[in-house]
Amino acid sequence: MFDTRRGMLRKSMVAAGAAAFLQSKARADEAKWTPESGTPSPCMKFFSSGFRNERIKTSGAQINAVIGGSGPPVLMFHGAPDSVISWRLIAGDLAKDYTLVMCDLRGYGDSSRPEDKDDHSQQSKRPMALDGVEVMQHLGYAQFRMVGHDRGGRVGRRMALEHPDKVLKLAVLDIIPAHYLYSHVNLDFVRAYPHWFNYLQRAPGPETQLQMQAEQMLARVTDDAQKEYLRHRTELSMEHCMCEDYRASASVDLKLDEDDVKAGKKIQCPLITLWSATNRVNHIYDNLAVWKEEGVNVSGKAIQGGHNLQETAPKETLAELQAFLKA
Repeated sequence: MFDTRRGMLRKSMVAAGAAAFLQSKARADEAKWTPESGTPSPCMKFFSSGFRNERIKTSGAQINAVIGGSGPPVLMFHGAPDSVISWRLIAGDLAKDYTLVMCDLRGYGDSSRPEDKDDHSQQSKRPMALDGVEVMQHLGYAQFRMVGHDRGGRVGRRMALEHPDKVLKLAVLDIIPAHYLYSHVNLDFVRAYPHWFNYLQRAPGPETQLQMQAEQMLARVTDDAQKEYLRHRTELSMEHCMCEDYRASASVDLKLDEDDVKAGKKIQCPLITLWSATNRVNHIYDNLAVWKEEGVNVSGKAIQGGHNLQETAPKETLAELQAFLKA
């Protein structure tokens, strides 16, 4: 009798889960937006009327950009698995002094999904950095300041190394260079950040799991920003591009970094690293010390906030960025 009841309960739970999945899938399908629609990206509802939306063609992608403000240009790249709206809480104030060019990285948000290559190089930081340079060239900016969070910071690092004539200043938010992490792996890091290794598994294993988790989250969330993030994360193609980003970091990007280290190549422009005082990785490794090995003019500090500093500690992050970009 007990086994029978347990079996019935299991079936009812599976049915309920399937129903919730189908409902969330329907909502995701209804929310789909395409560039061909001729309307601005749904991300624009998170920015004031002073910002405009453009989709800019580079040599390897179509990049979704949100542009606004006045003053010296600042290119801004988000982290994974996020999108351009991660800057929404500080964009308005920064735009009072700077022209902001906030972009979805290739493969993320409303930017295009590049075709796979066997070595994962389509999601390497090299073409991602080139996307940023070409976006700024398209807009008429030969030089600019760069702010990158998480994966965006890794792209900014590559950009400053390969396009030193373009990047005047670089701010990286809550990251340690990937080549350092992969070459200094310890048990604490593996336990705290298993996804750094899970995402490297062959497709579509990690991608399918991530999409299912996103669908389940979409069925529960009520926050508009989280719904916008999940609009992309419920797409298997976006989850795939994110995993390819990690796979590139652990393969083709490592070779680029190895060559730079051997050549003694360092970031020449002023660089600031801002990191979360609570993020575990910054207790495992010395963030500032690591970055001082990457550049010739490096400063930084911890901020009391979570990994997404621009969202969890917007006031403090804004103040640090304003001081750095202006100096």
